[in-house]
Amino acid sequence: MVRAGSAFYGEEVVAAARASRTHFSVTVRMNPSIRAAISGTDESAWTAIRYPQAVWDEDGQCAISDVEIARVAYTAFVSKPKRRQVTATLIVRRVRRLGTGHRQGQGELFTTYRFHAVFTDSPLTLIEAEKAHRQHAIIEQVIADLKGSALAHLPSGNFNANAAWLLPACLTYNLTRAAGAIASRFHARATTGTIRADLIEVQARLASSGRQQIWHLPHHWHAEHAWHTLSDTIHAPPAA
Repeated sequence: MVRAGSAFYGEEVVAAARASRTHFSVTVRMNPSIRAAISGTDESAWTAIRYPQAVWDEDGQCAISDVEIARVAYTAFVSKPKRRQVTATLIVRRVRRLGTGHRQGQGELFTTYRFHAVFTDSPLTLIEAEKAHRQHAIIEQVIADLKGSALAHLPSGNFNANAAWLLPACLTYNLTRAAGAIASRFHARATTGTIRADLIEVQARLASSGRQQIWHLPHHWHAEHAWHTLSDTIHAPPAA
């Protein structure tokens, strides 16, 4: 399955997917054509779902769990010649708008929604296809995090060099994420760059006294508790 991000530049993506006989899943902008296709959706076509974990909604700047989804037939690239037009489906997610400003004690005249759409030819069921596309955001965050660290050095002109660099990059990434998860709830969700700055690249002075090593850490350090939690966990005696 080929997936693409927020800009609907996807003609090339869709064409490449079809040429390689694979399926595509492309996030689309809410332009007039998309809105017109969604507006004709019958109310009975919407399926209510609840996400096991809340998803951050950029438009509403809030976490959402309860949404409704529907499948809508759609033909893309209609301004192009007939052979380049693609007919597939839109998987549309609608989220009820909250805080629309009506006065206290006065009910809403009608419900308003925010819409998010994905253009796809996925053979999966509606719920499975929506879930599959939503999950790609997770791997995109991982890739972006890796590009902010070791993968920033890729690619080189040598395939073997890329492969050799990729292995320690992934190992380091996993170890850094594990360290963040041990240290604190904040660092469990932080980028690896933040984890390195807070817990690894620490401006500390090492001294020895009585055959013991003593770390002199910064005063009033915001990550002190998280660093101690990580250090105590790593150096704890093995479980019996």
